[in-house]
Amino acid sequence: MQYFVRTVFFTTLLVLAARLGVAQNAPTAFVDCNTRGCDSDYFQTEVAFVQHVRDRTAADLYVLVTSESTGGGGSLYTLFFEGQGTFAGRLDTLTANVAESSSHDERRSVLARRVALGFAGLAAKSSLADRLLITTDGSTTTLEDGNDRQASDPWNNWVFRIRGSGFFNGQQSTRSANVFGNLSAERVTDALKLSFRVFGDYNRSEFEIDDTTNVTSTSSGYGGNILAVRSLSDHWSVGVQGFAESSSFENYDFRVRAGPAVEYSLLPYQESTRRSLRLLYFAGLEVADYAEETIFGKTEEIQPRHSLTTTVELEQPWGSVDVSLDLSQYLAQPDKHRVRIGGGLNLRLVRGLSLNLHGSYSRVRDQLALPATGATPEEILTQQRALSTSYNYFASLGLTYSFGSIFNPVVNPRFDN
Repeated sequence: MQYFVRTVFFTTLLVLAARLGVAQNAPTAFVDCNTRGCDSDYFQTEVAFVQHVRDRTAADLYVLVTSESTGGGGSLYTLFFEGQGTFAGRLDTLTANVAESSSHDERRSVLARRVALGFAGLAAKSSLADRLLITTDGSTTTLEDGNDRQASDPWNNWVFRIRGSGFFNGQQSTRSANVFGNLSAERVTDALKLSFRVFGDYNRSEFEIDDTTNVTSTSSGYGGNILAVRSLSDHWSVGVQGFAESSSFENYDFRVRAGPAVEYSLLPYQESTRRSLRLLYFAGLEVADYAEETIFGKTEEIQPRHSLTTTVELEQPWGSVDVSLDLSQYLAQPDKHRVRIGGGLNLRLVRGLSLNLHGSYSRVRDQLALPATGATPEEILTQQRALSTSYNYFASLGLTYSFGSIFNPVVNPRFDN
């Protein structure tokens, strides 16, 4: 027998005011949302019973929105609500699942409703409480035998994606084309994660130097990877990783790397939306068949290889930080190794001033595939060949400062580009 046992809440928060507009004594709010589906203008118009401000430190109510990909290809949003000032000590957490096929409007609508729900609980403790009304849409879902009846899934949690892209540009004397595609399959449950992917790319550039000199450069590659991970506990996971490729850029006719791996998370995996500290160790074999003889006189070889990756990620009201340290080494040739450190920092320094820093640095000692013939000037200029190097780096630094009124209740989209 079927029972109607729950109501699906489509929450609408109405301000019962004598005039239009936000009440002068309404709580101030700051929504910290930098993920897919965020729309600050939409939040301001749809969650209008609080005063939205531009600075976190000036807000009575603060919400941090983070997201993670789900096994079905969608997003799991986690919203952390925190009271500040007179609301200090009030905390709450809400979540929302959104399907991959959801439009931007559907995503922002779901987030706005969760923001409204979280703020309503805090605003109910303010003088605004008597002016709020919560209603539902009255729709219901059907349950059977007292348990949620789960929809039948003919795909058994498998999600497949096909992606392709092409970029073409040129002028009278130059032309370039870049084509890329991939096919992936993924199945994610709490106990097991399976992932397969194949990909390919082709790049071609043509240059007319003068009436008699033309330069054409091409590169291509294809490959795939496989991952199988078993969850052991809140802190431990074991799995198998595999990778194969063919790359004219890297001088590989074919290369495959595979082996077991183990990961330890110092913090429970359930806390990963706000903070995580993980160590991943891999050990396996790498088999390489080179397109051209290498600088070491090799046309093929088999090498045992291992790596250790440490990852730190934090999402906090003061900002966010992610740092990773990667160490890899060929066991038969310990001097052939690579060390990479990279990450990013988004930091709110003081009111209105924020710092953005991103970068990476690698110490490179493992270029076994460099061809003995080297690279032609054309290949160097068009970046169609990997070049010998002992390091590489990337860095970006930015500062943002804003001042003036902290209130921003008006949305005016005229002449927006």
